[in-house]
Amino acid sequence: MQNNLIQKCKEKLYSAVIADTMDSLGFHNQALQPGITALDPSIKLCGFARVGLYMPIYHDDENTNVYEHEIALIDSLQTNEVAVLACNGNKNIAPWGELLSTRASYLGAAGCLTDGCVRDSVLIREMKFAVYSNGTNPVDTKYRGKMMMQDVPGKIAGVNVEKGDLVFGDQDGVLIVPSKILEEVVEKSLKKVTNENTVREELRAGNTLTEVFAKHKIL
Repeated sequence: MQNNLIQKCKEKLYSAVIADTMDSLGFHNQALQPGITALDPSIKLCGFARVGLYMPIYHDDENTNVYEHEIALIDSLQTNEVAVLACNGNKNIAPWGELLSTRASYLGAAGCLTDGCVRDSVLIREMKFAVYSNGTNPVDTKYRGKMMMQDVPGKIAGVNVEKGDLVFGDQDGVLIVPSKILEEVVEKSLKKVTNENTVREELRAGNTLTEVFAKHKIL
């Protein structure tokens, strides 16, 4: 059932209609702050969140074990899951790269979302793996940052996120859909797409915005 839901979202939905639907349900702060963009804008990001929280560090030694939680999170990704790496907007680290993409892709994961940076961007684009980030930076997290916790509630680019929430991104931006309203949001968004198609045809036929809005309440 979850796989079917993801497929419907990828094929038929887009961020604006999902945002409108969540607005109608009283969820007005689900869009990440502008600045988080796709390595390849043609690839939608759509899957269930697996959250990792990072903190800055300034050294490395035998006790730091900088990659322990990061490796554990990536190795445990399942089909249609998205690694959500919350760095509190720290652009001095690139917690995601080509090797993590390779492992995640093999596991069937849906992509990565981070408010940190990514590296190996050319190789990731060649893989057609969905990665949305705060930019690119060639430096490793070693000496600079460490994932401290995984699968706990977090916040990324101003939006709360928990394990199992839907992450949806396209060229207009990225949204977090809370798991508790997910099925309702998808159902109403699909209906809204159908109604918008009707509105589009009426506008193309020459009807005014005033007429169309009065009839459908869609704009």
